[in-house]
Amino acid sequence: MDDKEMKKMVLDYVKREYLEEGDDREITESTPLISGGIVDSFSMVSLKRFLEKKFSIAIPDADASPEAFDTVNSIVALVNRFIK
Repeated sequence: MDDKEMKKMVLDYVKREYLEEGDDREITESTPLISGGIVDSFSMVSLKRFLEKKFSIAIPDADASPEAFDTVNSIVALVNRFIK
């Protein structure tokens, strides 16, 4: 999966899982997810599990920082660090 496909998949997941029905906020690859209040700490854990399962990787807790999960771009960069 290339970066473009991965970004679309993460964006789709975030929209499906974390936006309420009828929430018409525009989310892009650089939208602040955590600092923008879209993803909270509990949701970040479920997103981390989703990524680990989807890509058969393990993201160490030390690397799973709010900064690493704050945008789709930073999430894709994080995942790419652990894909073999």
